[in-house]
Amino acid sequence: MIKLFLAFLLLPLFLFARENPFFPVDNSQDIPLTSNKVEKAPPLKRATMTLPSTARILQSVTVEYKNLDGSIATKKIQLNNALDWHLPLFVSQNYCSASESVQTKKQRTIQKKVHFAKIASLPFITFYADVKKLKITTKDKLLRDFLLVKPHRIVCDFKRQTDIGSYVKQVKSKSNFKKIRIGTHKGYYRVVIELDGYYQYKIKKTATGYLFTLL
Repeated sequence: MIKLFLAFLLLPLFLFARENPFFPVDNSQDIPLTSNKVEKAPPLKRATMTLPSTARILQSVTVEYKNLDGSIATKKIQLNNALDWHLPLFVSQNYCSASESVQTKKQRTIQKKVHFAKIASLPFITFYADVKKLKITTKDKLLRDFLLVKPHRIVCDFKRQTDIGSYVKQVKSKSNFKKIRIGTHKGYYRVVIELDGYYQYKIKKTATGYLFTLL
């Protein structure tokens, strides 16, 4: 009788026995299982990103990365720096040597210098271009100027009674100005300056004409 009583007491222990007693009873899928498997990825050398021609200020940069446990996280840095959309953005872990850094500073100093090259000329108007600056030498008065798109271009009307028909000149120099077109109208002639992207611009009256600067 005593043996039968003990058998009834031990019976629940056998019913709840599990193959692996170190995991929870419900074997919940919410608990992550770690692994010693290592994901192999190629080392980061340099990645590039090109922005559209409307970009002017880099507000911030966000990096998404994977942790050792496989989770995904992000880190963001605020910048608020002006940029040139012609140049790509780089992500790199390669550091430049001291000599390369000095060379880069010299190149930046050279780039800041303005070197105008003649790109188009008529007896009464001449155009000189740098990368973002266009110098127009003329004695004619600028009546109006405005911006048009598709293609992006600056339109200027100068006062002069002339009949030259039409004039078109492709710009081969390394600048943001790609084509100069001139057509005559009654009492004025129209200059169309085609650009390589989207810009705003400002005009400054000079002793010899006008200076256009792209923004």
